[in-house]
Order: sequence, then structure tokens, then C-alpha cells
Amino acid sequence: MASVTSNMKLLMFFGLVAVALAEVKRFEGDKVFRLKPNLDAHVTIIKDLAKSIEVDFWSPDSEDLVTIGTDVDIQIPARYLNLVYTTLDQSGMEYEIFIEDVQSAVDGQADSGASPRAHSYTKYNTWSEIEAWIDSTASANPTLVRKQVIGNTFEGRPLILLKIGKSSTSTKPAIFMDCGFHAREWISPAFCQWFVKEAVETYGSDNEMTSLLNDMDVYVMPVFNVDGYVFSHTNNRMWRKTRSKISGTSCIGTDPNRNFDAGWCTVGASSNPCSDTFCGKTPESEIEAKTVADFIRSNKSTIKAYITVHSYSQLLLFPYSYSYDLAAHHSELLTVAQGATAALTSLYGTRYTSGPGAATIYPAAGGSDDWAYDLGIKYSYTFELRDTGFYGFLLPESQIKPTCEETMLAVKYIATYVQKNLY
Repeated sequence: MASVTSNMKLLMFFGLVAVALAEVKRFEGDKVFRLKPNLDAHVTIIKDLAKSIEVDFWSPDSEDLVTIGTDVDIQIPARYLNLVYTTLDQSGMEYEIFIEDVQSAVDGQADSGASPRAHSYTKYNTWSEIEAWIDSTASANPTLVRKQVIGNTFEGRPLILLKIGKSSTSTKPAIFMDCGFHAREWISPAFCQWFVKEAVETYGSDNEMTSLLNDMDVYVMPVFNVDGYVFSHTNNRMWRKTRSKISGTSCIGTDPNRNFDAGWCTVGASSNPCSDTFCGKTPESEIEAKTVADFIRSNKSTIKAYITVHSYSQLLLFPYSYSYDLAAHHSELLTVAQGATAALTSLYGTRYTSGPGAATIYPAAGGSDDWAYDLGIKYSYTFELRDTGFYGFLLPESQIKPTCEETMLAVKYIATYVQKNLY
């Protein structure tokens, strides 16, 4: 009897292990295509494919945003490849294959050789590693770094800000910067960590950084979409949305960058809960979006700039994305963006395009940058970091350092400009 019981326990154990392993999504044989639609018929074919088979739009974010003359980066599961090849060849549409095997690219991201024994700024850290780093950074630099928990995620994880700036008895003007809106954009949280490292390490030796942190505070949110980021590490590398449960559907999550009250759900967003660009049931339906919006609203008088960091495409965008109308401060926003991208390019020659979101990439409502601008935060920018599609969301760890180094130059340019134009 005892042996039967132990055997049953073993079977249950291995059964649980099998279930756990089965929950990790794999992408063997999946390919990422770059499609080049130059006819209405090509656009129709792409949209029909999206409706008939399971695909993942990398750029633009959904089939609704596909237009003539705009490249489409799309992940095709291995089981549909024959159908897709036949369809594309019959249509005469031009295409390239950017990633031959998505799983190999996922596995190949960790190419930095970084030591796991200490926090590394040149690897993609897990949320638990980032949390430990937040605590150690704040405790090691008490006069320059303060940790604030401003709320909790849907799944109960803390939403954490680091307030970077020289301690002062008076309230200072501030910049708010967040990373990790979309779970699969791992280079984004890597940059927020890098920014904090540079701020702490160069304060007192870099005149520009020292002056900035003496005069201003920088609120840094290393990971906005914490639940999604965790899920992208544990279950599905290509997960994008939050992890909230949507009533009346089995689909999970909302696109947090379609969930802000800025032209909400009017264009470039979906009301379908299963869509990667689902706008949510209402503006700020996501606890993460509401928590951050509440914090910014309550500190509106001091926050002078809003910077949100995404990937990929090598763009520096500013309002508007929900409308083709130009922002009231368009000329100034463009001039600052061009100066920032010139600073970025000066290091490694990486080319960025600057402009308002709708006209530069595609219209998309509910974005945090448009919302911040309409709230009265004039200097509102979205970075889309490296690359332009060769790796896409699967940028290797060996590119973290150069990406962060060049992006620092652009962020410092914007911050310095804001500092000089406070009054």
C-alpha cells in the first residue's frame, strides 16, 4: 500500500511538472516576416490572414493599422507557414524573413555572459531581481534615491517609483519617466535601470547630471506593467498586455498604452478583449494606469516632463497619436526631439526618426504621452528604442549597453532643456 501511495505521489508530482512545463509557450519554427503591402489587395490579404489564422503583429500593433506603403512585421506560427508562403507568392507581395526561428532568437537573447551573482545592467533582469536592486540602490544612496510604492498591480505586486534627486527641504520641479508598459519590450526596463545607475554613479562628477539632480527630481518607474513583465519571463515571452481578468470573457489583459483618457478607443485601439490592443472596458480600467495617472495628477504642479520608454523602431515621438492635429507646442517639441536624436546618433550613428505619433507611425488612441500632454505636461515624449526590426522585441543582451548609452544622451538632452526652460 505504501509503495502504491508513493507511486501515486510521484505520478502527481510529474503530472504537475508536466502541466507547469506545458504552460510555457514555445515558438519553435515560428518566423517573423516583414511584409511590404503596396496595393489595396495586399492590405486585404494581411487582414484576412489575421482573421483566419493565429498571428502576432509586431509592427504595427494590429491588423487595423495596416496601410499601403507601411512595412508589417508579423510572427507566423510554424504550422501556418505553408499557407502563408502560398498566399504571399500568389499575391505578388514583397516580403523578407527577419527571424528564421523565433525560439532560437528567444534563447539567443541571453548572449551577454553576465554574472548572475550580482545585479547586471547588461542583462534582462527578472522582476524579483529588479525589486532587490531597487531596495539596495535606495538604501545605498539615501540622499539621492528614495523608493515609493504608489499602489499595487492587478495580481498584487507593488508599483514602485524611484525618486532620483538631491534631497531638499523645498519641493522641486520633476520629470516622470516610466519603462515596461508592454511586457515583451525588455530593453525598456533595462534602460530605466541604466538611467538610475548613471544618475547615481555620475552625480558629483558629471556637471550636467549634478546640476539636473540638484535642481530637479526624476521619478523613475522601472516597470509599469509588472504582472505582464513577470508573465513574459515565466510563461510567454511575447506577452504584451496587463494580466487583468476581463468580465464576460476568458481573454486576459488590456493594452495599458490604449487605456488612458486621451481620445480613448477612438482609433488604433480595439474593443475586443482578446486583441493585443484592447483599450479596456473604460479609461483607466487598469489599476496600473489609474495608479500612475492619479500620481501624476496629484503632482501635476511639479511634473514638467513626461518620458515613456518603449521598443522597437528607433523613434522619438510626441503628441498627438490619437489625432493628426498638431500639438499647440509642435514646433518646440519637434526642435527638442531633433536635438535629442542628434545627441543619440552622435555616439554610435544609430538613426532615429522624430515626429508626432499619428503622422510618424500610425494613429493610436489612449496613449500615456497624449494624456500627459493634455493634462498640461508640455514636454511629453515616447521613445521607441532599438532596433528597426531585425531582432524586434528580441534584442540580444549584447545590445543593452550601447542602446542605453546612446539613449542616455537623448534623455539628458531633453532633461537639460526642460531644466533650462522651467520659468
